[in-house]
Amino acid sequence: MAFITAGALTACVSSAFAASAPIVGNWRTSSGETAKIAPCGNAYCTTIMTGQHKGKRIGQMSGSGASYTGRITDPSNGKTYEGSAQVSGNSMKLTGCALKIFCKSQTWTRK
Repeated sequence: MAFITAGALTACVSSAFAASAPIVGNWRTSSGETAKIAPCGNAYCTTIMTGQHKGKRIGQMSGSGASYTGRITDPSNGKTYEGSAQVSGNSMKLTGCALKIFCKSQTWTRK
């Protein structure tokens, strides 16, 4: 019985954690696809939900509040970059860097 209670408590805490994180939700990418960011373990995973790359998991970030860091993969070429995300209301600026000097940014909007 204690195991079930602990599991239920963990589920409630995870749900509250997900609901409070500004990064969680559906986002329109700069190329027009929909990306879903959801909790996965102790991080947040990004999966493309529409378009040519539908179903591909392209990123995993950790953080809280408005700042997140992690890795993101360009689904068109499969290259993975160190990245960061800054959430501001319904806008999120993603920056990915190769060798920490060659960086590109995109802005996604919340759907």
